[in-house]
Amino acid sequence: MPTIDLTGKAAVVTGSGRGLGLAYAHALAAHGASVVVNDVDQAVAEQAVKSITEAGGTAVAEVVPVGAAEAADRLVSRAVEEFGRLDVLVTNAGILRDKVLWKMTDEDFDAVITTHLRATFTCARAATVRMREQGEGGTLVLVGSPAGQRGNFGQTNYAAAKAGIAAMARTWSMELSRASITVNAIVPVAATAMTETIPAFAPYVEALRNGEPLPDFLRKREGFGTPEDCAALVPFLASDAARGITGQCIGIGGDKVALWSHPQEIRAAYADGGWTSDALADAWPTSVGAEPQTVGIPAPRIPEA
Repeated sequence: MPTIDLTGKAAVVTGSGRGLGLAYAHALAAHGASVVVNDVDQAVAEQAVKSITEAGGTAVAEVVPVGAAEAADRLVSRAVEEFGRLDVLVTNAGILRDKVLWKMTDEDFDAVITTHLRATFTCARAATVRMREQGEGGTLVLVGSPAGQRGNFGQTNYAAAKAGIAAMARTWSMELSRASITVNAIVPVAATAMTETIPAFAPYVEALRNGEPLPDFLRKREGFGTPEDCAALVPFLASDAARGITGQCIGIGGDKVALWSHPQEIRAAYADGGWTSDALADAWPTSVGAEPQTVGIPAPRIPEA
């Protein structure tokens, strides 16, 4: 098996003060990359840097809320100033403002779209300008979610942002291929403050916090584990071993890694001269509508006690 060595590479990980972002930053540093840790909280960012350097890695903090182009420029500039280059961008920063459609405010919607979708765009744009100038390729790892793949009740803003991120990965993989910049979306599932809000997962997240291991059915069947379980995918995608992987949505969690399919037509029907509304009503149940697609994230299958 090849040894993943990122020595000499520099990375920016947004939202990396805690949780999944911190796990990604630690994993990159453990494989030799120098990391710009980003968070909105100075103390949290500095503690994250301390934890990485104490483990033998190299990291600096850049405290700024992502979303605006100016913030993206600051992150890229910090990597170049400190490490002389930028090779890897991980767009992890995120927030939640969950409400059903008729109760969601403009502010709820805009805040999530700004932090997830707009920040992914602005940070990726700034990073790829630098990577193309360097002329040595690079890696964009965009962080998606099962909600963006399937939708999720009460998450109009979050699901829309994550679906957009998956579409960005596909689009940018084409646009950046000639520059040897790979672009993939990862779809992590882990015990975090976000997943603790899911009732079926809450007791297991609490047990994990108290030092108890996650049960095997969660780690394997549900692909649900710790943030550290998701982290290995990021250094892999940033390495030479993954130079041929781009435009993909890759799920990881617990003991499971999986490739998500892209949206595609699954059934078609034809009518000479085109369709009328009445013809559609007649044909739908036995043609394209015979097997409608499901929506939503499947509920965890918790074994009975």
